[in-house]
Amino acid sequence: MMNLGVRILLASSSPRRSELLSSLGFDFEVVEHQALEEYPDNLFEGEIAAYLSEIKAMSLFSTIKPDELVIAADTIVYHKGAVLEKPASPEKAARMLRKLGGSMHKVYTGVTLMNSQYYHTFVEETEVWFNPIDEDEIQYYIKNFSPFDKAGAYGIQEWLGIAKVSKIVGSYNNVVGLPTAELYREIKRFLAQAK
Repeated sequence: MMNLGVRILLASSSPRRSELLSSLGFDFEVVEHQALEEYPDNLFEGEIAAYLSEIKAMSLFSTIKPDELVIAADTIVYHKGAVLEKPASPEKAARMLRKLGGSMHKVYTGVTLMNSQYYHTFVEETEVWFNPIDEDEIQYYIKNFSPFDKAGAYGIQEWLGIAKVSKIVGSYNNVVGLPTAELYREIKRFLAQAK
């Protein structure tokens, strides 16, 4: 594992984020944040993802030690002026996927890096285009995969993303849940400034 000289704490229970962070070569511990994932109505697009990642990190501030680095993240799907949250039911998942079919949406991930002294937040944006999705395909995806723990009701690494995403502009891993190249760059900068 790559040694950064700090103990990394990932404030996320997402298995996809853990996989991506592990792929960067970092040893880390998953910790549970205490934040309510709610945001003010006056925020839009990437501002929402940034705000949510910051409150997740800040919920751990009082417990962080000098040799620790918290990484908190939040990913949102933004389509035609509205945030598509994680669907609570098959019906809600189907409604979201009907909206996404044949159109472009944006995926924003806000990432907050925090030590015991200060924090830094950045946001990555990716544009995703879907081919049209018919009703049989929507029902197949909902029945055979897991849309309920994913913003926008889909995982780009699963069948729907493989079969129906026609184009992306930006980081693919950002859509999975963590913009890895940008995160690696920002961690190096953050730790250099902390010295």
